[in-house]
Amino acid sequence: MKTIAIHGSGIAARGCAHILTGAGLRVAIEEVRRPSVPTIMLSDPAVGLMRSVFDRPDLFCDHPQVRRRLVAWGGPPVMVRHGAVLTSENQVQAVLPVVANAPDVPADFTIHTAPPLPLGDMRIFGERHAVAMKVKLRDRSGAEEARIEAVAAGWLYLVPAEAGMGWLLGVGGSIDNLLGQSALIASAVDAAGGEAAPFLAAPRLHMPLHGDDWLACGTAALGFDPICGDGTAQSVREAILAAAVVTAIVEGGDRAALLNHYQSMLIAAMRRHLQLCAQFYANGGLGDWWRAQHDALVQGHGWCTALLANMPEPRFLLDGFRLAPRQAAA
Repeated sequence: MKTIAIHGSGIAARGCAHILTGAGLRVAIEEVRRPSVPTIMLSDPAVGLMRSVFDRPDLFCDHPQVRRRLVAWGGPPVMVRHGAVLTSENQVQAVLPVVANAPDVPADFTIHTAPPLPLGDMRIFGERHAVAMKVKLRDRSGAEEARIEAVAAGWLYLVPAEAGMGWLLGVGGSIDNLLGQSALIASAVDAAGGEAAPFLAAPRLHMPLHGDDWLACGTAALGFDPICGDGTAQSVREAILAAAVVTAIVEGGDRAALLNHYQSMLIAAMRRHLQLCAQFYANGGLGDWWRAQHDALVQGHGWCTALLANMPEPRFLLDGFRLAPRQAAA
């Protein structure tokens, strides 16, 4: 029986371990902890995907919910319906199963969901970091409401937390500076704590994404801008694809074709994300910061397009947690 090592401890690591174990492979997890963000808002599709992967229809049923979002982005505020649950990385780690059934033997293949990787480096599309602060909500009727606002030097994102409290994310500068430019969010909150340590908010992609006996997955492979709220779902999708690729390799599939397929799918995902982000940053503001972020996203989209132009057409399709040749799947 083949042994698959997983280097990491996040959602992608546990998703890979769960699927690979279900496919009959031995799995060994080397836990690698990293600083966690204080809150995660999981969209309804992301929650549905995680429930499907882990076979947990009750997952996050008892967590706080967001049912609407007030958006001020290059225009007057607009209320839109929204479905999401609120959690934290620590809470996600606590509810997801830990699978490690391999003895202490050399691995046949390694999935890296945390750095360092064997080779390569991370390409970053823009220069922006995010900071978070615990805040008091002045109006408790906003307990199921998220707010997002573009200001001159960046943007703010407010989500509720426990009763009467919320988490405020600031991108582009300090929260105090961004609140000084705010009309929508500044009037709704009072600071309750200091800013957390900054974390990278610009999209990024590691290249290469694989070697002969390893691949990168989750945040070790790529990271999304939090403006889109799709980072967790992307990690789960990567775990599904990574596990399917490794399973196919173990079963005697074309290793080079499978790994090339994996890399092209992740580059294509990043290109779609950059295109979507570019639309947000084109409409958020008119200052130098907004133009610089938009230009970096457009350049990144072109870079991904050039990479894909030199790669073979995808030869596989996902069928559940397995890969099938495209002709057979069709």
